[in-house]
Amino acid sequence: MKCAAIGEAMIELSMVGDTPQIGVAGDTLNTAIYLKRSAPDMQVDYVTRLGGDAFSQRIADFIGAQGVGTDAIERDPDKTCGLYGITTDDAGERTFTYWRNQSAARQVFSGPNGPSFDWLGGYDVIYLSGISLAILPPETRDGLLRWLAIYRAQGRRVVYDSNYRPALWPDQETAQAVTRTMWHMCDIALPSQDDEAAIFGETLEEVAARFVAMGKSGALKRGPEGPLCLETGQSRSYAAAPDVVDTTAAGDSFNGGYLGAVLQGAAQVDALRAGHDLAARVVGHRGAIIPA
Repeated sequence: MKCAAIGEAMIELSMVGDTPQIGVAGDTLNTAIYLKRSAPDMQVDYVTRLGGDAFSQRIADFIGAQGVGTDAIERDPDKTCGLYGITTDDAGERTFTYWRNQSAARQVFSGPNGPSFDWLGGYDVIYLSGISLAILPPETRDGLLRWLAIYRAQGRRVVYDSNYRPALWPDQETAQAVTRTMWHMCDIALPSQDDEAAIFGETLEEVAARFVAMGKSGALKRGPEGPLCLETGQSRSYAAAPDVVDTTAAGDSFNGGYLGAVLQGAAQVDALRAGHDLAARVVGHRGAIIPA
């Protein structure tokens, strides 16, 4: 099985006291790495565009070192990569600051004759997020949505997480329209309860009811409460993370653990627990990617 994760990989700047630490991360990249760790025999490639700068090369080297394929990474010598900083409070909750306006990833799929996606047809599964779509120019985003509908009609699978960053969207109405389209289109849905509440102005209970009514395969991520199975609407008891240091990539790592199990044929109950247990370990470390 071949899986492509689409998005933006960035330099991650996190603080340990007054000391900065430099890493590499990005929401769909985090999931791709944890998916590869959860399913080592699966081909997992990352789809993005990087610049010609030294930090972009550092990102490419890091991705390759994690066992994630880099052949689908485009390069633009005139652009750079994005950067974001993380600060956390005493409870481990994080706040992000971004520098990404000149990121080459915003031009992924762009070509001299317009956006091109056909080469993605070699993958069995495509994973993307709201951030993957929000950073794209409208022409590219609309073209990708049309292409994904055709791709899915051919029996391939699309996996989506609405991961919401309001500043990346031109307005909330556009975010709502794109998100509705993706929930209708995708085969596996991996929403977060708080993101969906923010996008659509719903209560947490309304979010849960809406997704259960869809009848999709997937999970509604609810933080420490644990995931809700979208196929059955059932919630089980999950052990809390023993030590929460940094919640960065909690949802991304859940996605990787869950998908690694589901795509290898695991039952929903086992996939949900695999995702939760992995996320519980990740939040006990600083930064998005924990040691293998």
